[in-house]
Amino acid sequence: MKMLVIYTHPNHKSLCYEFLQRVMKGSSENAAIKEIQILDLYEEGFDPCLVFNEKKRRRDMHSDPNFEKYRNQISWADKIVFIYPIWWGRPPAMLLGYIDQLFASDFAYKDKGGILPEGLLKGKSVVCISTMKGPANYPLFFLNNAHKNLIKKAVFRFVGIKRVKFFEFGNMENPKGNQAKKLEKIYQYFKQLDM
Repeated sequence: MKMLVIYTHPNHKSLCYEFLQRVMKGSSENAAIKEIQILDLYEEGFDPCLVFNEKKRRRDMHSDPNFEKYRNQISWADKIVFIYPIWWGRPPAMLLGYIDQLFASDFAYKDKGGILPEGLLKGKSVVCISTMKGPANYPLFFLNNAHKNLIKKAVFRFVGIKRVKFFEFGNMENPKGNQAKKLEKIYQYFKQLDM
C-alpha cells in the first residue's frame, strides 16, 4: 500500500503534529504499507487561494502545471490520510483550499451530463484525523456532523472515494482529555492497518 499523509497545521509543536508522529511510527511497523509520502501544506507554502481570471480558467485546473506535483501524489496513493484541527466547526482554510484546487474536474471527477459526475479517484481510501478544543460530541449535537457529512459526501463520494474513516478527537486542550490514549489509538490503528 502507498500512503499519502497530508498534514495541515501551522505548528510543529501541536497535538496534530504528535498525531502525525504516531501515524508515521505505526506505519513504519506495518508491512502492508510499502511507501509513504508526507505533504505538510504549511511548510510547503501551499497557496490555498483559488484564482480564476482571463489567464487562469476553472476548466483548466486539471492541467495547471502549478499543481502537477500534488496531482501526482494523489494519483500515486492508495490511501490518503488527512491530519488537521477543527476550527470553527470545519477544517482549516489551507486544507479546504487544497481540496478546492486539486479535486478538479477531469482529474478527480468527470461530468457526464447526468445528476452526478463519475468519480475518477475510485479504489482509494481516506482516513481523517482531526482535533478540536470543544467536546467530542459537539459536532454531532450542535452541528449535525456537518464537517463529516461535508467531507465524506460532498467531497470524497463525489470523486469516487467510498471508504472514509474518521477519528475526531475533542477536549484536546483539556488536561483530562486523554491525549496519550488517543495518540496510542492512532499508533495502533496504523500499525495494524490493512488497506
